Amino acid sequence: MKDNTNTGWIFVLPAVLVLGLVGLVPLITVINYSFFEIFILDARFWIGTEWYDAIIGSERFWASFGRSTLFSMLVLLIQIPLGIAIALCIPRRKFWIGVTLAVVALPLLVPWNMIPSLWLSLLDPDTGILGRILPSMGWSVDWKLSVVHTWLVIIVMDVWHWTSLVVILCYSALTIIPASYYQAAAIDGAGPWQVFRFIQLPKLYHVLLMAILLRFMDSFMIYTEAFPINAGGPNGATMFLAVDLGEEIKAFNYGPSAARSVLYFMIILMVAWMFSKAQGKLDDGSSGKAT
Repeated sequence: MKDNTNTGWIFVLPAVLVLGLVGLVPLITVINYSFFEIFILDARFWIGTEWYDAIIGSERFWASFGRSTLFSMLVLLIQIPLGIAIALCIPRRKFWIGVTLAVVALPLLVPWNMIPSLWLSLLDPDTGILGRILPSMGWSVDWKLSVVHTWLVIIVMDVWHWTSLVVILCYSALTIIPASYYQAAAIDGAGPWQVFRFIQLPKLYHVLLMAILLRFMDSFMIYTEAFPINAGGPNGATMFLAVDLGEEIKAFNYGPSAARSVLYFMIILMVAWMFSKAQGKLDDGSSGKAT
C-alpha cells in the first residue's frame, strides 16, 4: 500500500532550511543589488536593468564568454577521452585496483588555492623541475608573456587536477558490467573496439553526462586556479568570466558585479537544465529497451 503521509519531508526539512540560508538568501541579495547603483551599501539608487543592458551589449562580456567557452571545450575534449582510457587500463586484480585508484585520486586531495602555487613552483626556472627541463625543449623562461604558453599551463594544470574525477566515475560504471557480457563477446570473437563500443560505452553514458556537466560547470567558472597563474594576462588573453567578475568585485563595483553574477548563474542554470533533459532522454531510452 502506498504511503501518502509525506512524513519523509520531516527528515529533509533541516537540509532544505540550511540550503535556503546558505544559497537562496545570498542569491536573492545579489539579484537585488543588480538593479541598483551602489556607491556604498547604505547609499543605493534604483536603475532597473541598466547594468544588464550594459554588460550584454559590451564586447568585454562576450570576449570573456568566448574564452571561458573555449577553455571548457578544450578541457572536456582532453579530460573525457583521457579519463575513459585510464579507467579502461586500471588493473583487474583487487590489490592493484586499490593502489591505482589511490594514486589516481591524489590530485583531487590538493586544495584548489594550492594548485597554482604548486605549478608555479614547478615552472620556476631556478628551483622548479619543469622550469629547468622545459627551456631545453624550446619553452620560454618568460612564458607569462606568451598567450599559448599561458593557456597551456592552465589547461595542463586543470587536466592534472580533474581528470581523476572522470576516471573514478568511469571506473565505477565499468565495474557493474556483468562478466557474462565479456564471456559472450569472447565467444563471438569480438575485438577490443567492439567490446568497448557495444558493451562498455553504453554503460558509461550516464556517468559521462554527469562528468561532462560537473567539469563544464567548474571549468566555465574557473578563477582560483587561473588568476594566480597570470592574473588574466597576457593582455587579457586569460580573462575568463570568473576572472572578469573578480576584477569587478575587487573594484567594489557592487551593481555591475551583481549583474554579472546573475548572468553567469543563468548560463550555468541553462546548461544544467539541458543536461537534465539529456539525462531524462537516456533514462527513457533505457526503460524502453528494458520493456
